[in-house]
Amino acid sequence: MSEPILKVENLSRQFRVGGFRSRGQLHAIDEVSFEVAPSEIVALVGESGSGKSTIARVLAGLYPPTSGSVVFESKALGRRSSRSVRGRMPMVFQDPFGSINPVLRVGHSLLRSLKLHRPDVSKSARFDEAVAFLEKVGLTPGADVLERYPHELSGGQRQRLGFAQALSSRPSLILADEPVSMLDVSIRIGLLNVMKDLRDHDGVSLLYITHDLASARYVADRMIVLYAGRIVEEGLTEEVIGSPQHPYTRLLMSTAPDPRIKAVEFDGDHDFGEPPKVIDPGPGCRFAPRCPLAMEQCRTSTPPMIDLSPTNRAACYAVKKS
Repeated sequence: MSEPILKVENLSRQFRVGGFRSRGQLHAIDEVSFEVAPSEIVALVGESGSGKSTIARVLAGLYPPTSGSVVFESKALGRRSSRSVRGRMPMVFQDPFGSINPVLRVGHSLLRSLKLHRPDVSKSARFDEAVAFLEKVGLTPGADVLERYPHELSGGQRQRLGFAQALSSRPSLILADEPVSMLDVSIRIGLLNVMKDLRDHDGVSLLYITHDLASARYVADRMIVLYAGRIVEEGLTEEVIGSPQHPYTRLLMSTAPDPRIKAVEFDGDHDFGEPPKVIDPGPGCRFAPRCPLAMEQCRTSTPPMIDLSPTNRAACYAVKKS
């Protein structure tokens, strides 16, 4: 196997919460470890509050990690990592206006990005480069799109513009944070195909953050399931969806709207409740209060990740290695 383009080890991020007299630590992510290979799409899935977007923001340098390490293209990332290194791992936000100035023309944002991240491109060549990136993501004719304002574009076109802006730095990995969640179902497929095209024809890897299992199944090579800041299952997408092992993954499968994803039922009635508030969490599996398979050991110690097959692993005392 080739060297991973991204290697995350024991990454944690906590936030201080509470008032002056009472302070706690919100554990947004705890000891998260995973890898992304070249030309691979990895989906981070889970409910709201599971830590998906926090991981992306730590990787993008928007939040410093509390602990852990990130190695990108064989170099350790830190707060002082150069712009050129950060530019090779840009982020596409859920709301396209998070990275695009709505009062300036499209050309301003894209040409400025080229100026910042691609000093090797001459001023006269930037226009042609910008047009090429727009047309690469399906915004044609590119020259006309450069002259428009973002509000003149549809939601799907603005998200495509976000990918064009990310491409302007010649990335090797794109952090895509819920890029299709604000789009109509009828136009999501077009943007997902853009992501697949970037992987298949340009060799770009993507970390795709989503709560939508159907889109993750369509576009991702591997899937990482997060719950309350921890990874609970990881493996090839078809293997995770076709035969989910962790009880939380099975719960997600049972609520998936995709008819191709087989619903998984639990024996008996069980109230799965709500996700926990991870402020100063105690020991044990964080899914235990909602889990129909929980045993005493689950409530007193955190289950380690174990290999269930050569391509799948999970953190659960109730599952057995095949």
